[in-house]
Amino acid sequence: MKRSLFSLLPFLAACAGEPPPNIGIQNGRLAPCPESPNCVSSFATDEAHRIEPIAASLEQIEQVLIGLDEANIVNVAENYLYAEFTSRIMGYVDDVEFLYDQTCGMTQVRSASRLGYSDLGANRNRIENIRSSVQ
Repeated sequence: MKRSLFSLLPFLAACAGEPPPNIGIQNGRLAPCPESPNCVSSFATDEAHRIEPIAASLEQIEQVLIGLDEANIVNVAENYLYAEFTSRIMGYVDDVEFLYDQTCGMTQVRSASRLGYSDLGANRNRIENIRSSVQ
């Protein structure tokens, strides 16, 4: 049994991929989504990628993320939070960013898969679950 489990480790590590170079705040915004349907963003204008910002502070969102086994908070700054979410079975990693906008009291969000084309709605569902947990 151990032998077969260890033989899967290189495959599972490959599912994680590398963090994309566009993580972080760029010109006061989060990076745009790629054309693939495995990303949602509150900055997007097209229906496939658009998701509403979250009416919560970064502190509220951070408290929700702390309670999620699949979430790993990587970076927290004054108005920005970056977390990696790892799927339980395959070990796929999604990058999730939150940018608090003091002007409107809302948190902008971007959630994107590192690998693959379709996420079967996983990123959208994740953000909606976080939204419902803070409200």
